[in-house]
Amino acid sequence: MSQSEPTLMTYERERIILEHIKENPQLHHNALLKLVVPKFMAKTTFEKTRDSLIEKEVIFVNSEKNMKFYHITENYAHKAAQHIEQTTNNSFHDLKMQIKRLETDFPHKDIDEKIHISNLLLKQLLQTDNGFTILDSIKNPKKTLYRDEHLTIQQLIYQVYEIIQHDKDSELLLPTITSFLGVIVPKKSTR
Repeated sequence: MSQSEPTLMTYERERIILEHIKENPQLHHNALLKLVVPKFMAKTTFEKTRDSLIEKEVIFVNSEKNMKFYHITENYAHKAAQHIEQTTNNSFHDLKMQIKRLETDFPHKDIDEKIHISNLLLKQLLQTDNGFTILDSIKNPKKTLYRDEHLTIQQLIYQVYEIIQHDKDSELLLPTITSFLGVIVPKKSTR
């Protein structure tokens, strides 16, 4: 690919590989490579994208003799929902433990560490809440199945803010952390 051509986004690369696998399930690795490289991406990009799809279990490899064949994972939507549920629950429980320790550890950190920890925790709390929202939507869009978890996350965010507000460096922490949250929360509408 020449430098003047626009670079493809990761999801576009994944889509291209998935489309070629779906349309040509009989093609082995080298034949698939010839279809995709160099028309859509470089060989190393193809390999990294393929490896990412395998790691995320979107595709799997079937070896026959000395050839590799790629196939799209059956029932991927169900497996993805299970994965989202598992990682969201793990994150949820991990965050509860981290925030429990935060009250004693936080005052002993320097200001840059406090900012980093606060931003990281708030980002992870919001991502975890998004995970529960996705699960609510997938499982039953008319009910909030994870109401208790959403409420607990709301309380954990409150705890983080309370720790920040009562810290000796709160006058420096709050503006910096609020500025960071501006990247995460929706911007003001221009209508």
